[in-house]
Order: sequence, then structure tokens, then C-alpha cells
Amino acid sequence: MDESEAARRVHDGEAWRAFCATLAQAGDVILRDASPDDPLDRAEGFRYLSRLTRLALEKFVEHSDPDHPRFYRLSHETAKIGCDNPDSFYQNAEIHGAREYRLRGHRGSVSYLGLGTYYGAYGRPGRSGCSGYLEAGDLEIDPDGRFEVVLSCERRPGNWLPMEPDTTMLIARQNFLDREREVPAKLEIECLDGDPTPAPLSPARLGAALEGAAGFVLGTARLFADWAEGFATAPNTLRAMDPKVTSGAHGDPNIFFYMGYWALGPDEALVIDLAPPSCEYWNLQLNNHWMESLDYRYHRVHVNKHTAITRPDGSVRIVVAHADPGAPNWLDTAGHRRGTLGLRWVKADAHPAPRTQVMKLRDLEQEE
Repeated sequence: MDESEAARRVHDGEAWRAFCATLAQAGDVILRDASPDDPLDRAEGFRYLSRLTRLALEKFVEHSDPDHPRFYRLSHETAKIGCDNPDSFYQNAEIHGAREYRLRGHRGSVSYLGLGTYYGAYGRPGRSGCSGYLEAGDLEIDPDGRFEVVLSCERRPGNWLPMEPDTTMLIARQNFLDREREVPAKLEIECLDGDPTPAPLSPARLGAALEGAAGFVLGTARLFADWAEGFATAPNTLRAMDPKVTSGAHGDPNIFFYMGYWALGPDEALVIDLAPPSCEYWNLQLNNHWMESLDYRYHRVHVNKHTAITRPDGSVRIVVAHADPGAPNWLDTAGHRRGTLGLRWVKADAHPAPRTQVMKLRDLEQEE
């Protein structure tokens, strides 16, 4: 589409109407026959779309200039995507493989810091994946905790994070084992070879941003609804995820995932037995059907390597139930009857499969 046509579509409202029409298509995902029709699940589904829309406008309209990248948060306490980790602090920045960037930071003391460059997007056709990845253990860091990383397609000396010509995004992940004690890393990014002054907003740029934002909402909703519906065919189990699948969804290449679906009656509990491998970090969390983590601000919906109560042999038993059964690692369903769940090992030396079983609460109490 040429500049004049793009300007016309914005000027006469066609671009805006197309944006709204695509959002209406996203609503159809919530209404699929395979989607739960419970009032809570349905309401959370439409709230999810409103959250995705908010994130998409931040990403595509407010922070989409790769010559002037700024960190923004594409997942947080009130906007969540694809089994977001309650222990993680996520930061995103829009970049471009034709440019070169400098990332400056202070390491802090957070348990895990990972930096990844990615190509592709949920709402667009074509390939999607990771073009380069560094974690804190790979970095040269000054004694005072400061570091610099160059992002480029061509190798650079020192800390270098590879890009490819179609790279479009940087994701920084910080995983906390204990938020009360750990200090997050501080990061800032600059483009080294772009125009120093942003150009005024053009109709073509706004039109492209609205199209990208709407496509992101629809594509994200479809992708993770497909995942959830697949998991729901074998409820109360956890299955190993193909790393190629999670990488295509812009995952961390250091993470190995097990994902699944839970569905429990009022007198039932899901019992999950783990033998955690040697790893930097692990956690298990509960999500709603839409793969948003349950509200960890007010409910205990996840457990990690630091918070889990272990047995003498190092194994862990996690109990998912609607009310506290008195088990050491109880996870609260927060008023939900069903949802998805995820287990992640980070930099693990093995990926042992978890064991799951559904038990009546009375039998669980007798066993304990």
C-alpha cells in the first residue's frame, strides 16, 4: 500500500474501522464451542481481550519506533500472555535488524537475567523465533555490577547479542526466587545509528500500527486458545512441550516446559509430584483457561525452587485445591473450576516428568 492510500484510509476512518472489526473477530475466539461457557471464564476471556488491546496499543502505537527504543512491559500483574510467570519481571523493546543498539545495565541480585532478540509476531504470517540469547552468566560484568551489550547482526567484541535482518524485538526476563530480598537489574537501551530525532506521526505509520495492534490481539488470542483447547483433551496431566513450539512463541531457550490443563470438582484435589533436577530455577503455576496466571497478588497460585517445601529426598508434592487442605504446597484455584497450568525448569541438567493424580479431599487428608 502506497503512502497516499495509507493516508486516505486513516483520514476517512477506514483504518480505524478495520482495527475495530479485527477486535470483533478476536471476540469470536472467546465464543468458540470449545471455550468454557462458565460465567467467570467468559468474563475473564473478554477482560483478556481488553488487556491484550491495551498491550497491543502500547507495543504498536506508543513504542514501535526502532530508532528510539524504550522499554515497556508486555506482561505484568494486570495484563498477561501465554503462561506468564508470576516470578518474572518482563521488559520489551522494539528494535530492527538493520540497526545497531547498545544496552546498558546494572546486574542487581535477581536470581536470573536473560536477554533475547526475536523475530516474527503472533498476529503475522511467517517465521517466528529467537535470533540471539544471553543470560547473566554469559556476560562480562564490571566489579560494580555494570555491563554493556551490543545488539547487531554482525559480531562485535565484548558482550554481543546477535540479531538477524528480520529481528524486531528485545525481551529482557528477570526471574525472582525471593522478591523481598533480590534487587532487579536496571536496563536502558539506545540505537547507535538511527535518526536522533523522531519524525512526526504520519498517517501511514499510524495505519500500520493499528493494523499491527489488531493483528496482535487476534493472533495472540487464537494461539493460546488453541494451546488451551489441546491441553484440555487430557485434563489433570502435564505434557512436555516441544522446544520448537515454545521458541516460536518467543520463549526463553533456557526453559523446558511442561504444560497442561486442570479441572476439579468441589471435593477434589490435583496432586502433582516432582523430583526437581539440578537447575537455576523452577516453578509450577496455575492459570485460567486463557493462559493468564491466576491473580498472584492475592492468592497463592505458584510455587518455586525457593518457596517449595521439600521432602527429605528432595522431592516436592504440590496440591491444587479449591480450599486449603492443610498440605504444605497448596495452590489456590482462586474461585476457578478449570484452567491451564505450567511447570518450567530453567537451565536444568534433566527434565524429569511430573506425576499427577486426582484425589478426593477426604483421601488426601487420610494420606497426609
